[in-house]
Amino acid sequence: MTNKKYTLKDITLYFLKLGTWGFGGPVALVGYMHRDLVEEKQWLTEEEYKEGVALAQLAPGPLAAQLGIYIGFVHYGLLGATLAGLAFVLPSFIMVVTLGVVYQLYSGLPWMREIFYGVGAAVIGIISISAYKLTLKSVGKVNLADIKDNWLLWIFYLIAVVVTVITQQEEVVLFIGCGLLYMVIKAPPAWIKKPNTLPVLFFTSAGFWNYSKETLEEIGLFFLKAGAFVFGSGLAIVPFLHAGVVNDHHWLNENQFVDAVAVAMVTPGPVVITVGFIGYLVNGFPGAGVAALATFLPCFLFTVILAPYFKKIAKNSSIKAFVDGITAAVIGALVASVIVIATRSIVDVPTALIALASGLILIYVKKVTEPQLIAFAAILGIIIKNIL
Repeated sequence: MTNKKYTLKDITLYFLKLGTWGFGGPVALVGYMHRDLVEEKQWLTEEEYKEGVALAQLAPGPLAAQLGIYIGFVHYGLLGATLAGLAFVLPSFIMVVTLGVVYQLYSGLPWMREIFYGVGAAVIGIISISAYKLTLKSVGKVNLADIKDNWLLWIFYLIAVVVTVITQQEEVVLFIGCGLLYMVIKAPPAWIKKPNTLPVLFFTSAGFWNYSKETLEEIGLFFLKAGAFVFGSGLAIVPFLHAGVVNDHHWLNENQFVDAVAVAMVTPGPVVITVGFIGYLVNGFPGAGVAALATFLPCFLFTVILAPYFKKIAKNSSIKAFVDGITAAVIGALVASVIVIATRSIVDVPTALIALASGLILIYVKKVTEPQLIAFAAILGIIIKNIL
């Protein structure tokens, strides 16, 4: 473990800011953490960051939130994990509950689709750049020398891209398989070399306070299941939420569910915070609180329980190879998430141009920040939809 280069207050304030201004969903958020904490501030080493990504992908729940919890844990244990997780999730939770109040008061958010028209396209540009940078850092540069040296990682990466695009969900079995295969090839552990040795595996307005106790219990159980059994990013949890919220429980109709996803995309922080908006529409503020708590609690518990063991064994060469293999597949899946989201957000020439311009601006205009870009895209979306 490296020496502490930051205080508990520093890391908590960082995640509070990231939760307030971090647009773009899991791909962008994971990229921001790498850029800010590994490259610029150097609070974490590349190895610690990779360990966090691998553990976050192996445990169920939202990827970005788990990585944030793990980063809080690295130097400050349970208290750091708790404060980082709360600071990361709280701003977006407050925002979606506020939007839920507005939604209930004004019977829907037709203007939200106009905003999402521009914002959704800009988000594609933002997360494309983040995914590209993560690819260079975790898999290698796109040149013959690096591809030759890391050819197996590139194969894992490409397989994950193809599988995720086709299935539109992230396959944890694929990630584990890539990790195990890379470990066996690059740094086989002693128990493989010696078959007789057994391995040890560590595996106050419209309806604000109105709620039904019975429905609250149903919400708690459903979102606890969502948090405990859905792996990967917000992309993975959305189909699960749709099946339960719209088809099984009939809590929301199709339009309301689309609005809920739009709210998650135009607010900063983890995309899965849409559960707070859904919970509010179904059962007021108590529903929002229970839905958010039930969704994030499993990933918090998994992370803080597994992290101490994961950190102790992560320095082993075999485990490092396992982590490298998983990381390559995870980054491939995140890149595929960009492709899948792009097919839904890039719907015509204007959205394609907004996405392209957003990516180019982030590369060449250093003074422009992601929140400024999102705000401009929202205004542009409203103008285009009302004029055209």
